[in-house]
Amino acid sequence: MNIILIIISILLSYLLGSIPSAVWAGKILHGIDVREHGSGNAGTTNVIRVLGWKTGVPVLIADLAKGWAATMIPVFLNLAGTGSAALINLQIVSGLTAIIGHIFPVFAGFRGGKGVATMFGVLLAIHPLLTLACLGIFLIVFILTGIVSVSSMSAGIAFPVLLFTVFGTDSIIFRIFSVFVGIALLVTHRKNIGRLLRGEEARLFKKKQGVTQKKDS
Repeated sequence: MNIILIIISILLSYLLGSIPSAVWAGKILHGIDVREHGSGNAGTTNVIRVLGWKTGVPVLIADLAKGWAATMIPVFLNLAGTGSAALINLQIVSGLTAIIGHIFPVFAGFRGGKGVATMFGVLLAIHPLLTLACLGIFLIVFILTGIVSVSSMSAGIAFPVLLFTVFGTDSIIFRIFSVFVGIALLVTHRKNIGRLLRGEEARLFKKKQGVTQKKDS
């Protein structure tokens, strides 16, 4: 493997992940920093609540796309054989780097989002069928609860469970990564878990919040 190309792949992945879609959309289209309103999170859910669906959907697509594109860089650069464990491992590294870029974006003062949409794009690039199965779980839970955080955590927990019991993989690193996905989503949603326990977690389908709302603690 070409070490220089691997380093380039990692750097490009971080830069792609660092594209702050929510922050830029809020500033360009509405003249505000979405991180100063609603939950204070630079992610799709907060953008929809504060700025509406017309802004939120493009942000969702952009965050998903950058995760997918970053994870496909090792494929585009032909860093390892197609379908090999080595290629999957390199894709995982690129995907993780993109997620880190989303959470700590160099283009937005290292204050980003939770990385759910970006993580979905990463997983879609690595294992489309498994990811779509988890998307189905997300949608089912969301329809039943109307709460994005619960749906995201449910899909994240389902990812390693389905990988180990249904889909399988030859990559040990991918197995470890799948467990990391579930744990990471729980960790990044720890404030949501607190609000859920207090009965304060908001449903997505409610009247749009004004931009003057105070940040959640």
